[in-house]
Amino acid sequence: MDLASFLRDVPDFPKPGIVFKDISPLLASPAALHAATDQLAALDFGQIDKIGAIESNGFLFGFLLAMKLGVGFIPVRKPGKLPWKTNRIEYVLEYGTDALEIHQDALRAGERVLLIDDLLATGGTMGAACKLIESCGGIVVGCAFVIELDFLKGREKLSPHRCEALVHVP
Repeated sequence: MDLASFLRDVPDFPKPGIVFKDISPLLASPAALHAATDQLAALDFGQIDKIGAIESNGFLFGFLLAMKLGVGFIPVRKPGKLPWKTNRIEYVLEYGTDALEIHQDALRAGERVLLIDDLLATGGTMGAACKLIESCGGIVVGCAFVIELDFLKGREKLSPHRCEALVHVP
């Protein structure tokens, strides 16, 4: 199934000059949602113990993939959203800093984690998520995305981790 046909371009969102890739039509189609999950599962990253997914759209695909693969799920969240003791990493954005957190008991040392998000742009957030998993003793087996904006070269920031995307925007 051509998942690109289920994406909607929204010009000038969230600010002028940006063309936002809206996944809402994909989420509204049971067939497209099943196809996206099946295609992510078919990428074959080897043994996976947990799926880690970045809020919020990454959760949608990460949780479905964890269910399909029969593995645990780790929510990777912005600060202050998780109710238990957390590990945190701060990272630099173009204009300032941000942070990500996971529960301290989200994974055991040596567990193999596949990280999921809906979109790869510049790679900053996913790069931070990789570092967070590794700082907790996890092994990042790769990063998978529904959409990759190839022109932003985000996968370069994620090296040496394997990156896969279902839809490429040149």
